[in-house]
Amino acid sequence: MPCEENKNCVVIVGIAVGIPVLLIVILVPLSFSGLEYYEFGFKRQKSTGTVDKTEVYTTGKHMIGPDVEFKTFNADAHFVELDDVAIFTADKLEVKMTAYLQYFLRKDELVLLHDAYDTDYKDIIKNSALDALKGATTGYNTRELVTNRKLMEETIFKAISQRLGGTCCRSDCTSYTYACPVGCKPTSTCTNTDKGYYVDVKYFQLGTITIPNDVQSQYMKALTLQEEADREKLLQDAQVVRKNTTAMVQLIKNEAEEIRENGTAIANLMRVTAQANYTATLETARSDGLKQVFTTLGFTQQQYKSSFDYLKTLRGLDKAHLTVDFQQRIVGNL
Repeated sequence: MPCEENKNCVVIVGIAVGIPVLLIVILVPLSFSGLEYYEFGFKRQKSTGTVDKTEVYTTGKHMIGPDVEFKTFNADAHFVELDDVAIFTADKLEVKMTAYLQYFLRKDELVLLHDAYDTDYKDIIKNSALDALKGATTGYNTRELVTNRKLMEETIFKAISQRLGGTCCRSDCTSYTYACPVGCKPTSTCTNTDKGYYVDVKYFQLGTITIPNDVQSQYMKALTLQEEADREKLLQDAQVVRKNTTAMVQLIKNEAEEIRENGTAIANLMRVTAQANYTATLETARSDGLKQVFTTLGFTQQQYKSSFDYLKTLRGLDKAHLTVDFQQRIVGNL
């Protein structure tokens, strides 16, 4: 009898110990849930569907309970393709454009994203990006879309980034191109509306730009007309330039002739003035010399002075030859 009682005690103890152990073995593994490296997660009660948003979980195994699972969001890049989007250019032509963008959810704003869109945010964000693309291209004509892809890509990238990412400055302005756009608001003054769709658009690629045949025909016609207008304008400008050049050449010639004539007149004036000054200086010196000679020789009568001056003048002539007639006592030419 005691033996049977001992067996019963062992069974009871085994059951008492085994059930909790069994529950632990079963429930502990069930209490762990994992997130991959590309996932964010909120805890969600399986039985009630209630979501606990107090903490955003990232990659790894987490002990959250057997009745709890993770409601997941993508932590890696979301790829969006805007394929053959019909847009209207500034010259009223319709072209089709393909573009690609990659955006990332903001971990610190995941609660706001969940409250606003739950897990249905992808289509909403894609449609908003589509509207931003269409709005960014209306100010450019078809030629600019085709020939200046770099400008188009930068313009559309900026428009989509600001539409989806909002106007708030990110904590790290170097994390991607438009993390802190010009005029962005400090985080402390931002409202939920200023935060856009709570995502960061980090990459953008402009794809093909397709001009339909009928539109291409209109575009080529408009392009031809524009080229003809440009050619006519260039011809008119060239004619004006030629006329202006001819007028400038004639003006320069006239100025040169005027300068030459002025130079000649000034030279003649200087020459005449110099000759006059030379003659005046010479006559002054001659007069002073005669006065000194007359004083030295004692000539006081005017007739002697005049005779001496006359003889000196004759002697200065190249073709005059003076001789003395001793009988008549006169001087004359031979």
